[in-house]
Amino acid sequence: MKERYEGIDGLKAYAILGIVLMHILSNGNFGLNGLVFQKLIPSFTNLVFLFMMVSDFGMCCGYYQKFKDQKIGVGEFYIKRYSKIWPYFALLCVLDFVMSPSKSALYEVFANLTLCQGLLPNMNISVIGVSWTLAVIFVFYLLFPFFCFLLENKKRAWLVFICAVIYNFMCSTYFFDESHIADRAAVNFSARTNILYCAVYFIAGGLIFLYRKELAEFASKYRVFAGAILLIATVAYFAVGGNTLTMLFFCVAALVYTLGCRGGVLVNPVAKFLGGICFEIYLCHMVIYRVLEKLRLVHLFENGLLAYIFTAVAVICGSVVFSVCAKWFLNKVETFLKERVRRVNHV
Repeated sequence: MKERYEGIDGLKAYAILGIVLMHILSNGNFGLNGLVFQKLIPSFTNLVFLFMMVSDFGMCCGYYQKFKDQKIGVGEFYIKRYSKIWPYFALLCVLDFVMSPSKSALYEVFANLTLCQGLLPNMNISVIGVSWTLAVIFVFYLLFPFFCFLLENKKRAWLVFICAVIYNFMCSTYFFDESHIADRAAVNFSARTNILYCAVYFIAGGLIFLYRKELAEFASKYRVFAGAILLIATVAYFAVGGNTLTMLFFCVAALVYTLGCRGGVLVNPVAKFLGGICFEIYLCHMVIYRVLEKLRLVHLFENGLLAYIFTAVAVICGSVVFSVCAKWFLNKVETFLKERVRRVNHV
């Protein structure tokens, strides 16, 4: 039975809201100044690494023991991953292509529909541009059986984590420079689109899974202390800067704190609802933004702050409505197709 930690839905909900606010601010040219708009909200871009860590933790909760006990095959695992992600993502890709059709967009739609675009070197796909995170996470899904091998025991997991930290450092200081990546600036290269650079966050999520019982008990028993560690990690991130170590510290502190939550802002119906559709909101929110942009509603107000607030509320509400309706529609289509297949087989 898959383990459930209710606070994780809340953590994902707040993370996705932060990412949406960041994307709207960076794309809207609202001309806003101040600490909140020049430092705080732009920093939410790194919350994608929190999603990576939570993804591995969640996958381990659902499949780690099944792989160890050989209760699930690789084929069944991949079918489950594709069936969960592909229909909704395919729908968004088609909508994006219809809004901005071109030959290059057609190529990119094809790459997206394979869900293997993360294997492309220097991936830079504009169709559902935010899906680069999905691309990296799906490469992780492809490698998940190997990750289970790497996390087979705590001693090996720690050794792999240390190697992942070193790999991340070497990517930043050696492998991802002009000597190893041709025309690095011209291709708009981003280190975070590479699975080896991001592996440290996935491995960290797996490590937390291996110690989940002890950490959940600690976070539940010493909530104030766990909260203080999270606060220190947050301050360190802004004081030192958003490097890998400070981001790891923050992500680990946030996930550990979440394991001990039984109520409050992280565990409530709204947080659970938003956390349950955070993947859908993440993928569609920029499509909703582009629709508002085409309707000239992004700068409906001359005041930049009012325009930003209006756009943020509209995008969040629009993304929620679209996500719920799209999931309902796709579920209806799936039910219809299954019924048709059942009738054909019956005949």
